[in-house]
Amino acid sequence: MRGETGYSGGTGWTSPGSVRVFRSLVIAAFLGWAAESRGAERPRQARRQAAPSASECEGKAEEVFFADAFTALQGSRPDFGARGSAPTSKPGAAAADTGFQTGAGVRWSTLISEGTLTDEIEGLKSVAAAATSRPTDFKGGGYDRAREAFSSLALAFAVIAEHEQDIRWKHDAATARDLFAQIGFTCKVGTDQSLAEARLGVVDLESLLAGEGPRRQPGRDGAFRWSDVATRSALMKRLEAAEAAILAGVASGAEFADGGRVLHEAEIVAVIAEVIRMPEFEDHDDDTYRGCSERMRDAALKLRDACEKHDAEAARAASSLLKTSCDTCHRDYRG
Repeated sequence: MRGETGYSGGTGWTSPGSVRVFRSLVIAAFLGWAAESRGAERPRQARRQAAPSASECEGKAEEVFFADAFTALQGSRPDFGARGSAPTSKPGAAAADTGFQTGAGVRWSTLISEGTLTDEIEGLKSVAAAATSRPTDFKGGGYDRAREAFSSLALAFAVIAEHEQDIRWKHDAATARDLFAQIGFTCKVGTDQSLAEARLGVVDLESLLAGEGPRRQPGRDGAFRWSDVATRSALMKRLEAAEAAILAGVASGAEFADGGRVLHEAEIVAVIAEVIRMPEFEDHDDDTYRGCSERMRDAALKLRDACEKHDAEAARAASSLLKTSCDTCHRDYRG
């Protein structure tokens, strides 16, 4: 049936009031959906807790923090300073840490034993004492023997001071080195002053051997240099004495015996050959000169090995190589 407001029946038209209600419901549903969509796109911002005031924090720090954090930590502390000092690798660096050389310098224990150093120092005491016993003898040529003795003492204590191990006299070695080196340079002439210095040096040496340390302190300007120990000519004098002792010691099997004296002199030669190659010495950058000193060192170490094995024939062969290298060096670079 058709009435005044439209079609009725099933899903037909209804009254005007119903239409308005339906329209309102549709609009409300749409507005609700739109609001939910906006809420999903813009999440609600959380409210932050207000910061506490200074009065609220007063006296609370002790409840949160340690008075001394190190009392609560365990284990050793990291060494941050070591990071910057780590060595950088370079081509050939591995070879520098083998044989006679290390990154820090010469590995002296490969060249000379503590026993040889001790025997050398104790033996030189009588030489220095004899050279300074009488003023007339000292001024007549004894000063030269005193110079050789004190230069050799300075060399031995220089090796001990630079030695990689904690060996005898290590604590006083640098002082003794500088003290005896100065006396060695003073004794280039035979005067009353050089005699007085040499005699005081004998007293200092006796004090060292007695375990009391040197009685005097030498003056030093600047860092240590190997050329401050002795002149090359003084070291050559000690080298000549070593060569003579070696040749006499290997002349026959009976004289070679246990080889103890020969071994001592061989290690002294090895040390001198290494020292005269140091940058402070003349000709250290001459390839021929360095080659001579290296051959001298290597021959001396072969001789030492032969002595340790009590091999007289090998000792004579090594001493022959040593003499050849010494003669070549003396002929071309004596000074």
